Amino acid sequence: MLKILKYAAIDIGSNAVRLLISSIVEDANKPPRFKKTSLVRVPIRLGADVFVNEEISQENTKRMLDTMLAFKLLMSTHHVDKYKACATSAMREATNGREVANLIQESTGITIDIIDGEEEATIIAATDLSSFIDKNKTYLYVDVGGGSTEFSIIHNGEKTISKSFKVGTVRLLNDIVKKETWQELEQWVKFETKPFDTIEVIGSGGNINNIFKSSGKALGKPLTYFYLTSYYNKLQSYSYEERITELNLNQDRADVIIPATRIYLSAMKWSGAKDIYVPKIGLADGIIKSIYFDTVQSNRQ
Repeated sequence: MLKILKYAAIDIGSNAVRLLISSIVEDANKPPRFKKTSLVRVPIRLGADVFVNEEISQENTKRMLDTMLAFKLLMSTHHVDKYKACATSAMREATNGREVANLIQESTGITIDIIDGEEEATIIAATDLSSFIDKNKTYLYVDVGGGSTEFSIIHNGEKTISKSFKVGTVRLLNDIVKKETWQELEQWVKFETKPFDTIEVIGSGGNINNIFKSSGKALGKPLTYFYLTSYYNKLQSYSYEERITELNLNQDRADVIIPATRIYLSAMKWSGAKDIYVPKIGLADGIIKSIYFDTVQSNRQ
């Protein structure tokens, strides 16, 4: 018997806030199918407040309230069965992060989970990669965000280790990533990938999705280290304004895309990977999966 569920994920990142609404199709004797119904992205850039001033500004608090109210109405009109809202680096580190989350709950009824870096890495790594990966290969999974980047090693189809580092696009733009953090990240990637003869990178996040789309490559085909390097040099040769007018990038993408590309290239260099695969998944997809499988598990108990 066919059953269709609707779940929503709210991803409150350091650069943007996203609402993903997905339909889950349950059919007897078949694995569930997850289909994206709607994706709304609002570039609030909380990290620009928090990583510099340590708190969310009044203006961005109001924008957050307006956004969450809009998301609530969208979830209602889509007849969403369940939702989960997760906040990452910016709200985690804001001195008033909990206060803003409470204000949102009082005003909109939306409860926000402020998750730590390890939980974020675990949720992202739990996304369904089976259709994108070869179980005989080893991958370094890199999810670049505004405030942090989550890394996971996937070996024989299983995640073996995950770690979150405070190296993100908004932090790099504001020049507040410590040299020691870069060094720690480099050492971690080199150490964790050393046991494997060959490794490939899986990249997720809005910036690598944008680069992949502009490459014209077919879904499932990788970008090479050479291609990403030449694209990185191309980005740097344009001014911020030219990236908007000539490369057709959004205002909130035209600046963060450079530090994001630097992170992916560094991960490839340190791991010795020649290719990066871009499956177009991220935290929001992982949240949807976690809601579904938690519900299935609780129904069995």
